[in-house]
Amino acid sequence: MSRLVDAIFICSSVIFNISVSALYIATKFGDMLLVQVCGGIVISLIVPFTITLLGYVWEKAGKRAIISHVFILFYLFLELFLDYILRIPFREILAIHVPYIIVFYAALFSMIAVSFEKSRKMGFVVTATFLILVGCLLYYLLPI
Repeated sequence: MSRLVDAIFICSSVIFNISVSALYIATKFGDMLLVQVCGGIVISLIVPFTITLLGYVWEKAGKRAIISHVFILFYLFLELFLDYILRIPFREILAIHVPYIIVFYAALFSMIAVSFEKSRKMGFVVTATFLILVGCLLYYLLPI
């Protein structure tokens, strides 16, 4: 069961990074339908990350893996709450956006940390998709 839970976690992390990357590109091009699809994919990852959290708790995994999952799920539920339930333009409100960004990167680095803990090779894969995400974010932010 441990390898299955690890595989679900790694795949979910890669899907998360690629979906957020695609979301940045879609936003840059103004494709709101693709933004909604990518956002839906990100939010739907609540399910596999919850399954992996329960799997790691069942296996009595280390505290780092469990605390990292808490950061990841906290970010996903925060995203769900702010973007899909409240539907407020929180990215324009600095007092909300700055803590949101901190939680976002805590979740990203948690994915990388747990991935390296489970498999060095897969840790590099998750890190590579994180770097793609950062590249897409820069492309989105720069006036090109």
